[in-house]
Amino acid sequence: HEQLLKMMEERMMDVEQKLRLVKRLLQDKVNQLKEQLSKNTKADAMVKDLYVENAQLLKALEMTEQRQKTAERKNYLLEEKIANLNRIVKNLASPTF
Repeated sequence: HEQLLKMMEERMMDVEQKLRLVKRLLQDKVNQLKEQLSKNTKADAMVKDLYVENAQLLKALEMTEQRQKTAERKNYLLEEKIANLNRIVKNLASPTF
């Protein structure tokens, strides 16, 4: 009977040791997951910031492209006016008979 009791005590000690090991491993995993959550939260905030910045840059690019198109249109009109003025000057300078 004492031998059986001793065996049971040894098994209990073994089980307790294994439980402590599992508890330690689980705590390590919890700490690792908390750290990962923190990193993910920071990464999520950075992604949101980049999304906002990207939207602002796209808007600025659209405005710049619109200004360029407007400048090109004005340039074309000025070139036409210059061509017309050159024609008028040429007609005024040419001798009329």
